[in-house]
Amino acid sequence: MRASSVVLLPHAPSSVAIARRRLSSELRALGVRPGAVDDAVVILSELLSNALRHARPLESGQIRVRWECNGDDIEVSVSDGGAMTEPRRGRPTLSSLGGRGLGIVEALAECWGVHHDGDCTTVWAVVHVPQKTEDGDSAPGMAHAAAFAEEFAEDIAELQRTSSGVDGSRHGLH
Repeated sequence: MRASSVVLLPHAPSSVAIARRRLSSELRALGVRPGAVDDAVVILSELLSNALRHARPLESGQIRVRWECNGDDIEVSVSDGGAMTEPRRGRPTLSSLGGRGLGIVEALAECWGVHHDGDCTTVWAVVHVPQKTEDGDSAPGMAHAAAFAEEFAEDIAELQRTSSGVDGSRHGLH
């Protein structure tokens, strides 16, 4: 399987839904396994949402979204006009409302990274398209996501333990 698409979208929140639908539709039409399609769509959503929230648009006023299927891998990338900070995985507190996007990308992707070319910053991630196993399981990305969710659940449990104390550490404040 080999195919690719490049889409220029407005620097607007509505672009996320448009990109998700187009990627999902194209990957399904190529016969990509549903688990890999889901992983790629979540990754694209996170990368595009981060670009819209933290970065400037390209000189054209748009954001470039690209995906390429090459054998057993799908590479998804989002290019923007750059930001004041480098994209990196955050370590949000339990009560943070954001900051988990690249952690989700890291959990679902085989690898991810950042490339700079002049005023353009591209954040990319690769999703492995698994070969079907004997038991029909074809979603290793979801296993990574389950591990991420388990880690998050442990953090929530710790927050609940610390917030129920009477020593002034209520709600995790010390």
